[in-house]
Amino acid sequence: MNKKILYLITEDWFFCSHFIERAVAARQSGYDVVVVAREGVHGKQIRDAGLRLVPLEIQRRGINPFKEMATIFRVLRIYRAERPDIVHHIALKPIFYGSFIARLTGLKNIVNAPVGMGFIFSSSSVLAKSLRPFVNLAMRFLLNPRGSCVVFENQDDLNDAISTDRVRQSDAVLIRGAGINLDAFPVKEEPTGKVTVVLTARMLWDKGVGEYVAAARLLLQRQTQARFLLVGAPDIGNPAAISLQQLEDWEREKVIEWLGHRQDIPEILSNSHIVCLPSYREGLPKSLLEALAAGRPVVTTDVPGCREVVRHEENGLLVPPKEVLLLAEALARLIDDADLRRKQGRKGRQRAEQEFSSQEVIGATLDLYGRYDSCR
Repeated sequence: MNKKILYLITEDWFFCSHFIERAVAARQSGYDVVVVAREGVHGKQIRDAGLRLVPLEIQRRGINPFKEMATIFRVLRIYRAERPDIVHHIALKPIFYGSFIARLTGLKNIVNAPVGMGFIFSSSSVLAKSLRPFVNLAMRFLLNPRGSCVVFENQDDLNDAISTDRVRQSDAVLIRGAGINLDAFPVKEEPTGKVTVVLTARMLWDKGVGEYVAAARLLLQRQTQARFLLVGAPDIGNPAAISLQQLEDWEREKVIEWLGHRQDIPEILSNSHIVCLPSYREGLPKSLLEALAAGRPVVTTDVPGCREVVRHEENGLLVPPKEVLLLAEALARLIDDADLRRKQGRKGRQRAEQEFSSQEVIGATLDLYGRYDSCR
């Protein structure tokens, strides 16, 4: 019988966005692949890829102890029924629940992937601050149990986890993001006309969307000739979600153009000049990898995840988080300098080809599965 890999993740859309290529590659390599996630509109895509989906009602922001206990028991039943050889837990709640249940059921081959560390570590809200000590405590016991590997998307998070004794150095693995399909993002010459800046992300405050809008407002007040686009939908399952009312208010103010959720990101990038993501913290942002692949310069924040993708003055510009004036100045510099945009865009494409291709990420992940005994 083929060895079985079970992925535990909260949302089917996030699995399809960041992990489905690796799961398909695992299936093609001979593994039986099971995905356990809340089924939304992406269930068909998972099944059409030849993967088996086990629906699970799990809420990312749920903290009701009775509901969470019921979820834990459902996961326990699934693990006992499936008896996987390897479990791959993605994001903090699946890591905590999955690692706990793996211990109960005797599963030892555990891959934990905390990805961007989530709302708890990126937000400055009262809720996030109040939950952070409990999450840190849980991480000490469940992030790196014996027999597990912990996959980080950027060097900052990996170093921090080791220095704080949450992860053993021998078990820490760096696989930088989801990778990018270079063929899907051909490099095209800049479009003519007004310079267009685009932010592509879930519409969350923690993505720096508010700072982006404020910087756009400041530049337009200075008579800067540019368009500012927002691409993405509100993520209602995240406490940092921006309301639909707020997005519509910004549009009515004529500061930004909000395009909502779009599937044609390569076309949007080819019709834009600059990509911006003033995030507070990331794992390794896929939108910036797409910008690099498309040959577009980036303005982003000097925070974990973002600085893994952008080297200051090489393929983009880094600014401190939450600094609207400095963000506006960096955007203005690229808006006014076409030669700099083209130079940084070329460097970005080179980095995408050399460091961030999806084949690199797929290969590293399959190597991890294949040499799993070396992680114990």
